[in-house]
Amino acid sequence: MRPVLQIFARAPVAGECKTRLIPALGAEGAAELQRRLLGHTLRTAMAWRAMHGDARVELWCAPDAGHPVFAECVTRFAMELRNQADGDLGARMWLALVGALRARRLPVLIGADCPWLDVQAINALHLALAHKDCAFIAAEDGGYVAVGLARAVPELFAGVAWGSATVMAQTRERARKAQATLAVTGSLPDIDVPQDLNRLRGEAALAHLLPTVSC
Repeated sequence: MRPVLQIFARAPVAGECKTRLIPALGAEGAAELQRRLLGHTLRTAMAWRAMHGDARVELWCAPDAGHPVFAECVTRFAMELRNQADGDLGARMWLALVGALRARRLPVLIGADCPWLDVQAINALHLALAHKDCAFIAAEDGGYVAVGLARAVPELFAGVAWGSATVMAQTRERARKAQATLAVTGSLPDIDVPQDLNRLRGEAALAHLLPTVSC
């Protein structure tokens, strides 16, 4: 099965993305951060693709692929655009992942919220799928920043309380009940709330992602 990297991203529209960061950055600043994080994630994806000659990268867009930033991504990075489906996060991820499996692809799905996610971490996740049904990179807040599937596990995302601190724990329990083998290949921070911005400020290699716009 040839690998595919699926990236879930929301259009950088002021007031409609990174809303929990608006108190710290303002609506425009939060949208600019979203745009910069997406660019960083896509550069990582391109570096990963360069290591795998038969690999594909797909950008799954919300609310749809019509935003000019997404069109720019196609021009700059030569990737495929897809519209995210309706439903909660679990339903949208499931449809993307299972669609890849049906096409005989080995999918890993990531967001654009974790600038610490690098090529080595993505490769480790793919390697884990050689002997596990599903693999994750956990988020330090209790969720996860990446998921890969080697076979369809329909129950995996059903009824998960998305956005809570128990997302990873709930997913583990669903995998156990489905008798699916699971690996967690690491844990990384992501950028969701104002406190997370301090990590970017403290790292010279990532500080450029912080917008200068503030409220």
